[in-house]
Amino acid sequence: MMQRRHLASLALAVAAGAMATTARAAAVRNIVIVHGALADGSGWRRVADILGARGLNVTVVQQPITSLAEDVAATRRVLDLQQGPTILVGHSYGGMVITEAGHHEAVAGLVYVAAFQPDRGESLIGLASGTPPAGQGIRETRDGQYFYLDPAAFHADFAADLPRAETDFLARSQVFAAKAAFTSAAGEPAWRSKRSWAVVATEDRSINPELERRMARRAGSTVTEIAASHAVFASQPEKVAAVVEAAAQGAGR
Repeated sequence: MMQRRHLASLALAVAAGAMATTARAAAVRNIVIVHGALADGSGWRRVADILGARGLNVTVVQQPITSLAEDVAATRRVLDLQQGPTILVGHSYGGMVITEAGHHEAVAGLVYVAAFQPDRGESLIGLASGTPPAGQGIRETRDGQYFYLDPAAFHADFAADLPRAETDFLARSQVFAAKAAFTSAAGEPAWRSKRSWAVVATEDRSINPELERRMARRAGSTVTEIAASHAVFASQPEKVAAVVEAAAQGAGR
């Protein structure tokens, strides 16, 4: 009798464990997106709509791009609002931000979209200088404190696969980036302790695609290559959304 009770208890424990595992696998329903420099979060609308239609809760951080520390703090404030595990997505400079903010306890996984994936002590400027991008349109403001992308180069360097009228507006509405944000060194990367995924934009003129590949390999990220410009999230929203959704599913296992 005691043996039967023991076996029954063991079976219940195994069943409970299996149910818990299934719950964890289905638990990642929150997506927080950190946009890159020289743009804002509105460009992620199509990705957000696709993911929302698939039952995911999407929030886009509108960080100030005044310093890496302030942008990380802005991202953490959004992460504090999430109910349950979250996938943290970063584009371009946003990769610098999620590498730090990804230590937040809510973060279950990281997705780098045509983004920088720094190791400890690396800065955006340092990484970009080591493998120069094809585009050369970055300029300093007159006061020397901010960077912007020359509007004449915006279409070719940022989003050559989007309509010219759309990129002309993006050029006129771009968000300038504080030089301090680009020169700050990263701390211990969250990708060392959490799973990561990476989208390499093979036609990227803002970050050298080979640099994207090298950083992703170093981080052990699951890589998807997409034939697209730096603005791959806007020109190929379905494909980017598929990577984010796969990350949400994978991080829950």
